[in-house]
Formats: sequence, C-alpha cells, structure tokens
Amino acid sequence: MQLRIQINDTTRDIDVPDFMVVEGEDFFAQMDQDMDKGYQMSRTWVAKPDREQRCQIVADKILTALSNGNQKSGTLMAAYILKRMPQIREVHLNTEGDMTGHDFS
Repeated sequence: MQLRIQINDTTRDIDVPDFMVVEGEDFFAQMDQDMDKGYQMSRTWVAKPDREQRCQIVADKILTALSNGNQKSGTLMAAYILKRMPQIREVHLNTEGDMTGHDFS
C-alpha cells in the first residue's frame, strides 16, 4: 500500500508493506488507548479525539518522523492511517504548527 505525503511543494510516497497494516494492530490499539485519554491538538485540548482527529495526530507524527529522518516511524504511522481510514491515499501536512490543518484525500 502507499500513502502520498504532501508537504508544501514537495510530494513523497511512503510505501507501507501490507503485513505492517495487519500485524501492527496491537501497536495501533495501544496508540488508540493513549489517545482515549485526550490529546493536545495544537492549541486545543480534545478530550475524545474522533477518527479523523486521531489520524491528524498521527499525521503530525509522520511530519516529525520525516523531519528527523526516521523512515521506520514514518512508515508505521502511515500504516496506522491506512488501517484506520482505508479510503485515504494522500495527506496534506500543515507546516505552520497547527495539526488540525492536516488534510486527507
């Protein structure tokens, strides 16, 4: 599977092995449990992030991973998005510091 990442004028495709989407479920469930406690999304505290907000949080983790050159973490976060929102093929990342601006298509 593939998730296209758009950062400003740069496009990058993350290739996610199918096994990672399936076998990562335990890890993804732990991420969901952590987000069940609420999450600070930029300036707003969200007590119960919905599915899209959770994917925005994870998209922000992709931005951080790519900025730090951590391809493995970026791929794992992409697998989370593909698992939770299988219709998504592209993420437009907001680089102005507001994770609520991350958009999916």
